[in-house]
Amino acid sequence: MIDYQPLYNALLAVDADAWVRILPQQLTNAFDSTRHGTMEQWRNLVECVPELTATYRLLDADAVQIGRPDDLTDAAGNQLEQQLKTLCPWRKGPFDLFGIKIDTEWRSNWKWNRLQAQISPLSQRMVLDVGCGNGYHCWRMLGAKAKMVVGIDPLLLNVMQFQLIRKLYGEAPVYVLPLAIEELPYGLKAFDTVFSMGVLHHRRSPIDHLLELRDCLQPGGELVLETLVIDGRLGEVLVPEGRYAKMRNVWFLPSCETLISWLKRCGFINIRLIDVTTTSTEEQRSTEWMQFHSLQDFLDAENPNLTCEGLPAPKRAIIIANSA
Repeated sequence: MIDYQPLYNALLAVDADAWVRILPQQLTNAFDSTRHGTMEQWRNLVECVPELTATYRLLDADAVQIGRPDDLTDAAGNQLEQQLKTLCPWRKGPFDLFGIKIDTEWRSNWKWNRLQAQISPLSQRMVLDVGCGNGYHCWRMLGAKAKMVVGIDPLLLNVMQFQLIRKLYGEAPVYVLPLAIEELPYGLKAFDTVFSMGVLHHRRSPIDHLLELRDCLQPGGELVLETLVIDGRLGEVLVPEGRYAKMRNVWFLPSCETLISWLKRCGFINIRLIDVTTTSTEEQRSTEWMQFHSLQDFLDAENPNLTCEGLPAPKRAIIIANSA
């Protein structure tokens, strides 16, 4: 299992004592096998992955790469591939693990490529990635020389995918914790950079989410926010009456001007809109590693500019801002 003591030490160093006091019990509760029927199976799977020696690690390429094909025998490679497939579906990536190429639902490197040159350098920064999935972007942040990266995601499958990858990589100052942002103590103010990508539109109260993000940042720290938006003027917001692109949990899709006004209202400064991109069926799609329906199935069959519900098709904005 992962040794969390270096994480505790790093949090203590930034005066996050309140979180260190409760975090061990939070982890114990989250990983309790009686709370999730598949938890014990996933834990055993990760434990059964052998300790491998990776002769190669690359975190600043499109695919996070750990090891080379010739680091393993054919039998060991086949076994590892089956272990990885047991943790399907894989949604964020891609990864190249000892020559096993995990072609994930999202080409998450596209999003990273849109923002990496625009954000403040991550070198020696404490970074928080909220709703990080299996940690793909966490590894890219570590590749950008972050001092430590902490990802949080309440979905246990994502966390176990990360734990398997981290076991293949070896010890590293990167962690993915099975927590939601509301489980972090109030007044944390521990991180130099906070990412929230693909989360805001799933929140029933987007203002509360922005305040929670601000609360995690040190004074002057940087927020990197990515979310679904619509075309429109200041004050315009789409509130789907039912599903949006077949998703039940999409609550608010603001125009970019509206989103910027929310950030101002929450006390953020130096707000910059750096990208607006319509999500394509090349960026999000079904693959061998994620065989369920994906974006193509969520759009209008005759008009890809609309969702199957007749709403504007997914468009995502990236905004950078600073805490005051």
